[in-house]
Amino acid sequence: MWLAPALRTVRLAPVRTETAIRVQGLDVALRGSDVLHDLAFEILRGAIVGLMGPSGAGKTTLMRAIVGAQRVKGGELRVLGHRPGTAELRHRVGYVTQGLSVYRDLTVQQNAEYFAALQGHSRASAMDAVAAVGLSDFARRRVDRLSGGQASRASLACALVGDPALLVLDEPTVGLDPVTREEIWQHLQGLAGQGTTILVSSHVMDEAARCDSVLLLRDGRLLAHLTPGQLLERTGGTSYDDAFLRLIRSGESM
Repeated sequence: MWLAPALRTVRLAPVRTETAIRVQGLDVALRGSDVLHDLAFEILRGAIVGLMGPSGAGKTTLMRAIVGAQRVKGGELRVLGHRPGTAELRHRVGYVTQGLSVYRDLTVQQNAEYFAALQGHSRASAMDAVAAVGLSDFARRRVDRLSGGQASRASLACALVGDPALLVLDEPTVGLDPVTREEIWQHLQGLAGQGTTILVSSHVMDEAARCDSVLLLRDGRLLAHLTPGQLLERTGGTSYDDAFLRLIRSGESM
């Protein structure tokens, strides 16, 4: 079983004040229907921010807009000071989709080297990323012969090639066992401790406790951007699921 080194599991609150993501009045439409409505928030560099909400809330659409894979209808969106999808961001943003974003018929090493070559990075950079997620012993194994948790880490390794400043992860722990989920979160916390900004989506509200702050989406609208402690305090919830439900009811009654 792989565990991140103990030194990397220490999590401190971000002390940086630079903005990694700035969103103002963001609207996105898909096939003629509005999906995201007038979103506005900022994410500081070096923070772990959870994008929480039920299925269909618009989490994936927002992430695609941030990485430049989704056209926006209106509003302002800046990522590391640039418009999403521009050449300046090509080597600075890592993105892991909800499904496996690697080739199943290639080995872990071949996948990492392929993505490294696309971005102009060396094979050494690819192997550094493989080692960072604890897959060095499985580097020559095909992805279709890995466990689900190992395959998820292989996807993460490809996103880490080149040490991106921003890592965008779409439900990376969905369907994983508790041990593997813990391993991935330990690694994410280690990366953030080294200065990487992480935006990670989930519909498991308990994962909010692992984040510096949470963006709560429902029906394409931002209900709140709070720290986990503020979420519980302001709603009086006994759990994060309970807090989210209370927030929804409060919003609907306003």
